[in-house]
This record gives sequence, structure tokens and C-alpha cells, in this order.
Amino acid sequence: MRWADMDLLGHVNNVTYLDYVAEARERLFPDSPTGRAPVTRHRVEFAAPLVFRRRPVLVDSWVTDVGDQTLALAHEVYDAPGSPDGERVVHARVSTELAVRPSASELEVLEGLKAPDHEWRPLADSAPQGGDVYPLTVRRADVDEHGLARDVAFFEFLQEARITFLMGLHTRGQRWSHHVVARTDVTYLEPLAHRREPYAVRSWIGHVGTRSFTIQAEVLDGERVLAKAAVVMVIFDMETQRPTDMADAQRARLLQELGQPS
Repeated sequence: MRWADMDLLGHVNNVTYLDYVAEARERLFPDSPTGRAPVTRHRVEFAAPLVFRRRPVLVDSWVTDVGDQTLALAHEVYDAPGSPDGERVVHARVSTELAVRPSASELEVLEGLKAPDHEWRPLADSAPQGGDVYPLTVRRADVDEHGLARDVAFFEFLQEARITFLMGLHTRGQRWSHHVVARTDVTYLEPLAHRREPYAVRSWIGHVGTRSFTIQAEVLDGERVLAKAAVVMVIFDMETQRPTDMADAQRARLLQELGQPS
């Protein structure tokens, strides 16, 4: 764990968990292209904050399904029962789908790693309405050796667009609650290549509750949708480190954006 992994709340940034999982995936398939295969989908649930410390965090990885040209994995980022906290604490649950057919020798090993996937409830899936369009410039550091944006970079793209979108909704002097990312689902539809011309990220409100709201997004090249996402934000009390109710002004503004009465 590095200090640069942290966000403004002193927690490991939601994007960084995918770096941890990618490292674990390559350890699962050492010296094999399978560990670096293209990702077609990520589902990530952030279960408990992870704060900076010298002790490493652990990642368990297992296989949930093997198709003709696909491999599905599940991961847990956690602290072991022998940690100073005295219990097994899960910080993140991840399900990943890869576009790859493992080799025959790998398939034999994978059979012994099979276990059920995490349970995932459906998220908001509404058509784009209102919202904001963020011009996305892909940086050299965002791409892999083939010049295509890494799956982790998409989480950063969505984060940048989301922050800009919410800043545009907030009125100076208006009290809004702190919020943290609780879950992110991303489906990768087409590769995104490095280039000078900007792409676009369209974000809109898909759902509003009393303690959470969902932002949906699409990464676009003109009219082509390169990726789709849904991000659940949970209202968070900094003192208790627990979820709490949303500020009235914040909920009213989000409902207005959703096209519903407050």
C-alpha cells in the first residue's frame, strides 16, 4: 500500500482497488497472457474503508465461470483474521470478466479454483436524460503497450467526469453531505485508443434514495458507446464513519436532475 493510493478522506481511492486486483490476477496466471487479457466487465462493491498502514492488505482470487472465449473471476480484498483488528474484514468485492480462452494446462488448474460468484443486485439502468458531458483527453499514462486505455483508467475517467458533474449541480454555500463510492459497474464495449482528439463521458442521475444515489455514464466516441457504467454513491458521516441521511438541499437538487419532485 502506498500513500499515493489514498483519497481526500484518508481511504484507499476506489480506483486503486482495481490495481490491487490486477496485480493479484497476474499472480494467479504467472508468465501467461491470461493474466493480462482484455477486461469486458468489472463489478466492484466497496464494503469497508481501507486506511493507510504498513501492513499489507490481502487479495483472494477464484474462478466463477469458464466459457468458450471468456473467463470470469471473483476477488476479495480483505484483512486476515490474525490482523490487529482480530477479525476478517472485507474491504472490497470484485467480479471481473475477461475476453480470453485459457490454455489446456491452465484449464486443469482452474477447475480446482472454481467457487460461486458474489451476489450482485441490479443497478439503475435508465436512458440518458439531462446530466453533463465531460471532454475526455486520454493521457499516455492511461494506455497499455498496445496504445489502448487500461480498464483501470476507465474508472479514473468516470471519476473525473463524476466530480465535474456534481460540482456543476452544487450551488456555492449550499450544504451537501459527504458521499463515497459504494459500488461501480463498468461494461467495456469497444477499445479506447490514445489520440489527441478528446472523447466524451456523458453522466446523468439514474436513481435517488435517502442515503444513496446512482450516477450512470457512457464513454463516447461521437455516437459510439465505448463503455457503460453505473456508480452508487452513499452518504457518509465523517465522524462516525457510517452511512447517514442525505442533506435536504442535496436530495432536492438530485431529484430535480432526475426529473422528480423533491
